[in-house]
Amino acid sequence: MSTKTPLANRIAMATPAPLASRMRGLSDRSIAWLFIGPTMALLLAINIFPLIWTIKLSFTNYRANRPNAVVSNIGIDNYVSVLTDPDIWIAMQTTAHFVFWTIALQTVIGFSLAFLLDRKFRGHGFWTTLILIPMMLSPAVVGNFWAFLYQPQTGLFNAVAAALTGVSPSSFSMLGEVPLAPWAIIIVDTWMWTPYVMLICLAGLRSIPDYIYEAAEVDRASRWRQFWSITLPMVLPFIMLAVLFRGIENFKMFDMVNLLTSGGPGSTTELASITLKREAFEKWRTGYSSAFAIILFVAVFGLANMYVKALNYVKAR
Repeated sequence: MSTKTPLANRIAMATPAPLASRMRGLSDRSIAWLFIGPTMALLLAINIFPLIWTIKLSFTNYRANRPNAVVSNIGIDNYVSVLTDPDIWIAMQTTAHFVFWTIALQTVIGFSLAFLLDRKFRGHGFWTTLILIPMMLSPAVVGNFWAFLYQPQTGLFNAVAAALTGVSPSSFSMLGEVPLAPWAIIIVDTWMWTPYVMLICLAGLRSIPDYIYEAAEVDRASRWRQFWSITLPMVLPFIMLAVLFRGIENFKMFDMVNLLTSGGPGSTTELASITLKREAFEKWRTGYSSAFAIILFVAVFGLANMYVKALNYVKAR
């Protein structure tokens, strides 16, 4: 066979006659499903099966460290225990505090940076790249990096705070004191993910046509009026989209907080994800932790669904 024969022709000639005849009778849609079917089946198996298995375990007293023990169906007892456990509600309040302040700070700072970078001043490309560096780092790297910065004796953060306030650098510990530890993880998450919000807001600002501002200038609208009547309403869907993405991610935040504080001091920074890890892999209450995971999933899914409806309403206006 000539090596100059097109690859498609060689494949067609190498296909067995019975299979080739059957393939000729397939529609384009059937051929498309034939190619993507195995991938979709694999994705469904990876995503759906663990969810179904978790739901099943949530109705049992199963413990992963006792695989040979008798497993009994206890109904909704695990769900009742989770919803009536005061420690769970404390973890949820801690998570809500973390999510609220990180989203608020990331949205305000991210939009402000995007608004400044949209001016396209000299060197704006360099500063954009520089600002985006934190979000490109691994959470494990960020956690270890900031743990070093927060060291009371040698950390740069305490040295800068001491220079600005006049207090001794070793007189406080961001990760070791109850009032400061929640804000320590909020600062780190804001530093890491504000560039992500900025990038989405910058895309929204760049999507606004110039002729709208030109028409506003013809009507002698001030810069402040242009911002409130044109910029903010048109970029609002992008801001809401960034809030949605960051809200979902921060609600399930685990790795960075686990590296920085492991939920301490005490349980001051113990987010819901860390509580879930303790119940599942330290106390080995697999059925209980499965019920907790399902409750978290339903809560996030329900809130996200309502938020998406609000986002669609804003986009339709």
